[in-house]
Amino acid sequence: MNIENHFLQLILLLLIILPASKLAGYLSVRLGQPSVLGELLVGVILGPTLLDLLHVHAFNGNGALPEFIKELGEIGVLLLMFMAGLELNLNEMKKTGKVASLAGTLGVFVPVALGWMVGVLFGLEQKSAIFLGLTLGATSVSISAQTLMELNVLRSRVGLGLLGAAVFDDILVIFLLSVFFGLTDGAGDILSVAWVVGRMALYLALAIAVGFWVLPPLVRWVRGLPVSQNLLVLAIVVIFAFALSAELIGGMAAITGAFLAGLMFARSPEREVVENRVGALAYGFFVPIFFVDIGLETDLSNVGSVFWLALLLIVVAILGKLLGAGGGAALAGYSPRESLQLGAGMVSRGEVGLIVASVGVGAGLMNQSVLSAVVSMVVISTLVTPPLLRYLFQPQSGSLNKEQL
Repeated sequence: MNIENHFLQLILLLLIILPASKLAGYLSVRLGQPSVLGELLVGVILGPTLLDLLHVHAFNGNGALPEFIKELGEIGVLLLMFMAGLELNLNEMKKTGKVASLAGTLGVFVPVALGWMVGVLFGLEQKSAIFLGLTLGATSVSISAQTLMELNVLRSRVGLGLLGAAVFDDILVIFLLSVFFGLTDGAGDILSVAWVVGRMALYLALAIAVGFWVLPPLVRWVRGLPVSQNLLVLAIVVIFAFALSAELIGGMAAITGAFLAGLMFARSPEREVVENRVGALAYGFFVPIFFVDIGLETDLSNVGSVFWLALLLIVVAILGKLLGAGGGAALAGYSPRESLQLGAGMVSRGEVGLIVASVGVGAGLMNQSVLSAVVSMVVISTLVTPPLLRYLFQPQSGSLNKEQL
């Protein structure tokens, strides 16, 4: 079959991705695992590792198709993080400051140090070894947030601590990357570091101000307009505005902005209406595309040439978060089991790890062989997170699951 019309190619691809992701999610749940694990695995199966769906005859020649699917998936992760923020109460999040700072900080520095040592062990230049460590410092909490929502423990003591630590992790990794490139470019001084911190502080101040004083009257006004799906449209506009300004003003990840938008909307009396409408749009279309796209972009077939580097990166990536973030949680007063649960929730690197790696390739700090090893680490760490969390939140920890802040 040869379809030359690009729009028909897109329709056919979505016709494969959407039911495949839902079927895989259903089978995953039947096997006692979170549905997100099945959606991630079906992406790997459809991707270049096995079936290489995007390069079959029907889709060949449409170079824009993979990028368009990727962008649809990026919208999915923004909606997913908004939904995670919508599940929470800002007053509850305020109580996670200690664990967020300790787990977030150690959850970055321990993996970064281990990754740097791996780079040195395999003969990388000092700059490349440091950057390799930075790729291990990142965390993609979207996978964990979805898993915790499925397990109904997102608002547990561990769930709240995890989300706080992940936000802290994101801010710290972006800061370290900015300082790293400033120093390696020869422009690193106290003013450049202050500029990075100042941008982040400015964005957070603006986001909170808008959320507290602009959003509530805006919701009331839009609610009264005789416009179809008025609150849904407002929510989407706010998500995109917070995400875009996080990147442009704060120099932070867009997913952090989307999460903050959810936290702000959670204060609204219209929270339940917004949750239902955005949830239908997110889980019915965009989020499945995001999970499948991770696999569509991943090629594990050529990892054999860097097997030992990939294997060691996978080990230190998982241990780094368990020891770092988990150790930070223990210092904050969490029990050993709670600390292990929080550390496991920080293991996934997801799209954040891939973004950091792509920056390194563009800067000439990472060749294709090292990139293959890093991609393997990102994929495996993302795949192991849902079943690991499922195992650690078994019924014997029921007392923890019921503990709400």
